[in-house]
Amino acid sequence: MVNCKITVLRRSINKDFANEYTKEKRELCPKTSEGQVFFSIDGAKPDDFCEFAWVDIYKYIFALAFKGNFSEWMKEPNIVITCCTDGIRPVFYKIERIE
Repeated sequence: MVNCKITVLRRSINKDFANEYTKEKRELCPKTSEGQVFFSIDGAKPDDFCEFAWVDIYKYIFALAFKGNFSEWMKEPNIVITCCTDGIRPVFYKIERIE
């Protein structure tokens, strides 16, 4: 198993959804900041990484950690761009295999 670097690329908010569907005022995800870097060592969740986002992105960590790649659609096969499934304030991540 190899390790993966996880970089926060973008935090966003769908204000129209937030205004229509949530009870409280919603802001960007407070658990991350753009440019923040985490490392998954041997497929483990990094300390202080959002539990919900981890569940969403783990399939990509797993694939890259076991030498899978995304050459079908990514320019660099050892990198994938994904996001958490929070429909109000999604966070986008770049995950890359590091050896």
